[in-house]
Formats: sequence, structure tokens, C-alpha cells
Amino acid sequence: QVQLVESGGGLVQAGGSLRLSCAASGRTFSTYAMGWFRQAPGKEREFVATITWSNGNTYYADSVKGRFTISSGNPKNRLYLQMNGLKPEDTAVYYCAATQKITRTVTSQWEYDYWGQGTQVTVSS
Repeated sequence: QVQLVESGGGLVQAGGSLRLSCAASGRTFSTYAMGWFRQAPGKEREFVATITWSNGNTYYADSVKGRFTISSGNPKNRLYLQMNGLKPEDTAVYYCAATQKITRTVTSQWEYDYWGQGTQVTVSS
């Protein structure tokens, strides 16, 4: 059982920056990977970025490469998403997720067992 709580969302103008945080609690020792997903109004939830807990490998959606950076805290009970050069199309509810499954399909939301409540990010044009 893992509990996740996101924070850091807000309203920013295009070109601005935000840093999202995710606090993890519970049986985090068994976590294999954690990631960020987002869901815009009327759209399906989509992959943003993920990091594997063992080796720190990171993966990013093409739409955010070069702008977003995922990282873990020390100790590894916190997850961050630094978002720079924000665009209106980045507007969405951002979710922190964790999985205990050893999988190579870390970009798929279906591989994640635990989810936070989400934090709203709104980027104005």
C-alpha cells in the first residue's frame, strides 16, 4: 500500500515554470517506478515522465522533452517534476503514480497501481 499526494500546481502564463512535488508514504520500499501523467479536459490520461527507482532511468513523452525534468528526492520518498517553458497545451490535471511491478512498459498508465489525487496546472496564453 502506497499513498501519494501531489502539490505545486497553479496558474502561470505561457513560458513560465512550475515545480510539482509528490510525497509518498506507506510501503515505498517495494516501489519499482514512479511517474507523472496528465489529463486535460475531455482528453484521455497521457504519459508525461517516469523514473525507475533502482537505477534512476528516466523516460519522457516527446511533447515535454527538453522542457520537463523528473527527479527523485533524497531519501527516495518524494518525486518532482520541474516544468519549464510551459505552453497552454500543458494545461491539465497532473497525477503522480507508482508501481511495484517490474515492467518495461513504464510509460503506460495501466502499469501503475497507486495514484495521487492530482494537482491542477493551468497555463494561460
